[in-house]
Amino acid sequence: MKNFLHAGRTCTFIAPYAVTAGALFLVGSLVAVANTDAAQGVEVEGDVEGVFTFPKTATGNGTDAVAGTKVYFDTVLKAVTKTAGANTVLIGATTRDATAADANYRVRLNGVTV
Repeated sequence: MKNFLHAGRTCTFIAPYAVTAGALFLVGSLVAVANTDAAQGVEVEGDVEGVFTFPKTATGNGTDAVAGTKVYFDTVLKAVTKTAGANTVLIGATTRDATAADANYRVRLNGVTV
């Protein structure tokens, strides 16, 4: 097939702001995980699919989750929450239960925000 470029799990983006390796970032309708540190405006490889651990916006009451819970990227706090809001975009779902005491969610990215 002459028009095939690549499988698309990892794509090259222009960093919309400074990112660190392992951090989520949002480019239009895509959320990605930076493979390396990158300054704003510099090319960075990012994974748009896969299972990753991400810090929660907070711990404590209301932050527990069962496997399959939808989670969102808070574009202001640059963290993951299970609560949809004005500054959040859907990024995927949890792949295992998380207690209120856990600092992270384990998330399967959905490949594109909805």
